Amino acid sequence: MRPTTDTTRHDRLLGGALLWLLAGALLLLTTLVPTHTPLLGWTPAFWLLGAPLALLLALEPGLPRQLLALVRPRRRRAAQLIWN
Repeated sequence: MRPTTDTTRHDRLLGGALLWLLAGALLLLTTLVPTHTPLLGWTPAFWLLGAPLALLLALEPGLPRQLLALVRPRRRRAAQLIWN
């Protein structure tokens, strides 16, 4: 089955936003671009981290919940805790 153009476009936007976020984080971590400058203020940090994060949240609103579910271990139910 061939994907529709909407899902292809969505996947491309999502990939672009992730690439933008990773590149921005790399630039800020390697200090090639300062986080805050007297002339620009916090603008570099916003365009390198804030804008791609906002775009990711707009494209995938459930992404933070999915990531938290991967990190947090599930609680066992009481029936699973009791071993007879």
